[in-house]
Amino acid sequence: MKAQIWSSVVSLVLIEGKGLLPMDDNGLSDPYCKFRLGNEKYKSKVAAKTLNPRWLEQFDLHMYDDQTSVLEISVWDKDVGSKDDFMGRCQVDLSELKREETHHIEKELEDGAGSVSFLLTITGHASHAHSPPCWGADGFLKPQIGSAGNETITDLANYMPDPRERLEVQRRFSLLRSLRNLNDVGLLQVKVIKATGLLAADFGGKSDPFCVLELTNARLQTQTIYKTLNPEWGKVFTFQVKDIHSILEVSCYDEDRNKSAEFLGKVAIPLLRIKNGERKAFFLKDKKLRRRTKGSIVLEMEVIYNSIKASWRTFNPKEVKYLQMEQKFKRQVLVRNLQRVSRLVMAVVNTGRFVKSCFEWESKTRSITAFIMYVLMVWNFELYMLPLVLLSIFFKYYIVRSVMEGRTDQQEVRTDEEAEEEEQDEDEDDEERGKVRREKSKSFKEKLQAIQDVCQTVQNGLDEVASLGESVKNAFNWTVPFLSWLAVITLAIATVVLYFIPLRYLVLVWGINKFTKKLRNPNAIPNNELLDFLSRVPSDEELIEYKELKSEETQQLSPKKKKTS
Repeated sequence: MKAQIWSSVVSLVLIEGKGLLPMDDNGLSDPYCKFRLGNEKYKSKVAAKTLNPRWLEQFDLHMYDDQTSVLEISVWDKDVGSKDDFMGRCQVDLSELKREETHHIEKELEDGAGSVSFLLTITGHASHAHSPPCWGADGFLKPQIGSAGNETITDLANYMPDPRERLEVQRRFSLLRSLRNLNDVGLLQVKVIKATGLLAADFGGKSDPFCVLELTNARLQTQTIYKTLNPEWGKVFTFQVKDIHSILEVSCYDEDRNKSAEFLGKVAIPLLRIKNGERKAFFLKDKKLRRRTKGSIVLEMEVIYNSIKASWRTFNPKEVKYLQMEQKFKRQVLVRNLQRVSRLVMAVVNTGRFVKSCFEWESKTRSITAFIMYVLMVWNFELYMLPLVLLSIFFKYYIVRSVMEGRTDQQEVRTDEEAEEEEQDEDEDDEERGKVRREKSKSFKEKLQAIQDVCQTVQNGLDEVASLGESVKNAFNWTVPFLSWLAVITLAIATVVLYFIPLRYLVLVWGINKFTKKLRNPNAIPNNELLDFLSRVPSDEELIEYKELKSEETQQLSPKKKKTS
């Protein structure tokens, strides 16, 4: 029954455990976690044969005014054929935690039995209104009742924009304050207005939808609107932006007291694509962000950031999102990754063929031109010319992109249709694999699992190689103008520096920095600035996920392929 209304939602992302007790004869354990909040209980998956499990699971628990606010966490060892062994427990008093803020907690188990690490957010009041965020003269949030820290929630009905507060925020992220708190890049405000035409998840043809917003590891959610397919939430969410290249993920779920929430739809929005103050309906996609699902959600967003801080952050390690969809082996994904790598290899091969054709004088005009350019470049070569060559490539693709801008829509539609067919093939592969597994013996399943683990490793390795190559291509293609302009400015500065400063001095400064970095900052994370930059450039697969569906008419689902006997 859903008669009793919860007062808050406790969103818990179970990350990992460390140093757990060995309970099996092999010196390891098969640990899993149990959670209890009042009368509500959940259990995580089992991590086999490890003392340092990594679960990466998300749970939503509900708080009621007349029930305890103490969250109990216990760790157990899974035993087949006998009672599970207790490994340790800990408690978290939720009343002591700030609401509307994501807390990263590492809790020691009792009696030195190890520790568990998790993210915890208390949010989504059903009956209490929140005050709008209040900014101090220094541009930082003031503490409020029911709202504190880096994230806040406000009722849209009570939200009154204050021009003075806006000026304070703009001053906080102005260029004059670029050297203050480099990790505080910007501020994101999201107004979740309503959703329309959602999937019916309950027997009565209705749903009990709520909306979850995630910005990397920060997670907030709305209240639940019961028995409707067209909920109107009317909430204003405020996030601190640590990386302007982060992706805002907005998901709709159906609340069910008897089991975990049912997924209704999702949309992923890069912060750099947000048009400030524009109210827009986004059509929802499936969990993999590849196919259209039913319904749309109306959002109004605004992001204010400091471009210098954002640029500096780009050359630092990217924050890892703990809760991500687990990559499983699928034949179609492996084939797709092979094709992606093959396209990159063919680009290199074609370049080699072009150079070879110049040497073999297949075209006299081409060979003469190449020979003259080669002699001039080698005779006049200076080190500062290297970034100039890269700059010329950037400007070439900038002109090409400007000319071809109107012709990209048809290509994008074809890409979506190909992705649609690939997803259908993956679904068919899952069904076929399920039938095969049910027919085989346990020993064969173990062998099959071992083969799949190897194939999955190959699949993921190909994905990394392909994604890196596609990121390089998309950087030159001006797919993300902010990143391409940042690369152009960096190369221009490098050209000037190499022109005026001898190379030995630059190498000396670089080496001193690398050798003394750990001494100056013992907690510094070793990183490669070039790879950190490329990690912000989306691959072709990510571009498909982030592509916005424009309308019902232009983005109709392609008809499913009929299976042939």
